[in-house]
Amino acid sequence: MSWFITNFIASFLMPPFSLLLLLAFGTVLLYRSHKLAKPLIFVSLGLLWVACTPFFAEGALHFLEAGTSALDREHQSADAIVILGGGTYFHAPEYAGQDTVSIQTMPRLRYGAKLHRADGTPILVSGGKPLENDISEAQQMRTSLLQDFHVPVRWTEDASDNTLENARNTFQVLQKDGIRKIYLVTHAWHMPRAAMTFRHVGFEVVDAPVAFTTRYQTDVLAFLPRAEALRDSRIFVHEVIGLLWYGLKFVFSDN
Repeated sequence: MSWFITNFIASFLMPPFSLLLLLAFGTVLLYRSHKLAKPLIFVSLGLLWVACTPFFAEGALHFLEAGTSALDREHQSADAIVILGGGTYFHAPEYAGQDTVSIQTMPRLRYGAKLHRADGTPILVSGGKPLENDISEAQQMRTSLLQDFHVPVRWTEDASDNTLENARNTFQVLQKDGIRKIYLVTHAWHMPRAAMTFRHVGFEVVDAPVAFTTRYQTDVLAFLPRAEALRDSRIFVHEVIGLLWYGLKFVFSDN
């Protein structure tokens, strides 16, 4: 299934579209004086408020991030650093209109560079062209690591459009050098699904998560709806759907 089709279907399941559809359905029923109309409207508005509220949205991401922990480098080691792509900044004007790494990818690169500098563990970058962009995410990451962090990249996997393909393609690349144990670098909220997938294809994974969800303080502003909270809620729902979907795929593929 292509990246576009997968994400098109997912859009109907994730906020805000799923909640707007529920609200629209309730409104239609209201005009027909259906007894379910008001409950649907109240539920959809309530869920939309929760999805837009930082306290609840961040709490949902904390639930995902509880499945991993920050890397303890003193007691854990690996033979390669695998950094997963996190999207593209398309046609960046300040870079002469070229595609370059997204704001979500940058903390992954920064931490991957830090790990490499500690003891020279070689780096693999993974990410394809899910939106048919001019330059693959892996090539963007390679360029950024070389130019911005002065860190070399040994392997480039640039044919994957999703996490499962990241894992499968990376395994094919690294098995040629006999590498099975890896540091896996991605966002903390993505790590449970990513680590599960990489372990399924045969890797021994050492979690190296970045960008944990933190808050300076909890005050009244944490309970007022904000656009960025809706983004966090969308990430949460996307990851939950992904965990369930991959879990089912792995169960049936093993039978």
